[in-house]
Amino acid sequence: MDDSIKVISTSTIQAPNGNSTDFQKIDLTPWDLQFLPIETNQKGLIFQHQPNIDPSSLKNQIHHLKQTLSSTLPFFPPLAGRLVITQHQEEEENNNPSSSSSSCHVIFNNVGALFVHATAQNTTVSDILQPENYIVPPIVYSFFPLNGVKNCESTSHTILAVQVTELLDGLFIGITINHAVIDGKSFWHFVNSWSQISRGDSLNKLPSLKRWFPNDIHQLPIRFPFTTDQLTETSKPNNLAERVFHFTKEKIAELKSKANIETETENITISSLQAVLSHVLRSVVRCERLDPQQEVLYFLLIGVRAKMIPPLEDEYFGNAILVCAFTMKAEEILDSGIGKVVLKMNKSISLYSDDEKIKNSYERWLKKPKFLTGGELARRYYYMTTTNSPRFDVYGNDFGWGKPVGVRNGGANKDNGKISVFAGADEGSMDIIVCLPCKILEAMGNDTEFLSY
Repeated sequence: MDDSIKVISTSTIQAPNGNSTDFQKIDLTPWDLQFLPIETNQKGLIFQHQPNIDPSSLKNQIHHLKQTLSSTLPFFPPLAGRLVITQHQEEEENNNPSSSSSSCHVIFNNVGALFVHATAQNTTVSDILQPENYIVPPIVYSFFPLNGVKNCESTSHTILAVQVTELLDGLFIGITINHAVIDGKSFWHFVNSWSQISRGDSLNKLPSLKRWFPNDIHQLPIRFPFTTDQLTETSKPNNLAERVFHFTKEKIAELKSKANIETETENITISSLQAVLSHVLRSVVRCERLDPQQEVLYFLLIGVRAKMIPPLEDEYFGNAILVCAFTMKAEEILDSGIGKVVLKMNKSISLYSDDEKIKNSYERWLKKPKFLTGGELARRYYYMTTTNSPRFDVYGNDFGWGKPVGVRNGGANKDNGKISVFAGADEGSMDIIVCLPCKILEAMGNDTEFLSY
């Protein structure tokens, strides 16, 4: 943790019924299990204090957050539980030596969530939102708990951890949740619910905790042929930074119009997000000065709740996402406008967007489990990944003292080429957080074609 951060207290927040002996559990699906070897999901909200706030009022805010977090946990019992990873020895046929496999489930034992209260004595809200060099200041990553913890390590760490850091003129609420337990949609469902309870409102959407499994699955929990030691073997680049690029509603509309004009012969409709992401991708490739023949591999995490037949509940509390991918050579990306790129992206998403394809992907994982790691890919491709969605309600999270003024990522899963998408503070706008070396982010900030939007 940064030396300028001072921890005031740490505590465990449980649901009001204390240590329940009536344990329940949920087995994890392939959608969940694929996240075991990577780090947690970290998102943080920035709040600006009203002028001349009373110190006792601030103390009451922290206490109120603890109380309302406890009141929220009964509706989200996995977040107060723990992962259980079990190692199995299985006898193979023909008297071969036994092989090792694992299984994983979440137990609802109400051991609680971690709550950290800290202060950043030299940091203001504007230091985070408007840094001099436009790069997200590294101190932001110290505003999150459980840094460096991987999802498979929630056997001993909490599934949910919150750090509330006092700034000179505001608060930063950093939230860390195990990504093998929930996806981005469920992450924000929880935060939205906590903020509703915090400001005295009733919950309008209760989570649906039942996991989806095919009717013909024969064995639960699902077993996968890896050990916990193998799951934690990852390395992180250390030369990366993040920069936030803001797209206004008007510029997004211009980009979308341009993309649809350039692809109109294909008789498809391009979304605003696809147009923006294609525009960002082209700038990254330009600024990286990639070899024209370099293969670029682009990943998107797409939600599947509404795409299944019958659709999953919107409140499905878990992971319901697929990894969609396409490749293009650098010269293909740059040779024309965004039309060629956005068309490739659109068609790739369409391939993963019907019920049969989703279920086939699920079945393939059961036969040959795959986890989200990028080491091998980095040797073959220049690859990028997009996560999150502008549809998630970030700025509606009023805990009783006003809406947030910004959102930032934690340091977890800070990979080269990672793009995080958030709704902007202004209606219809988007914030795109790009993770790359500083020199590339600086080049993007000087890329005339990119900045024109």
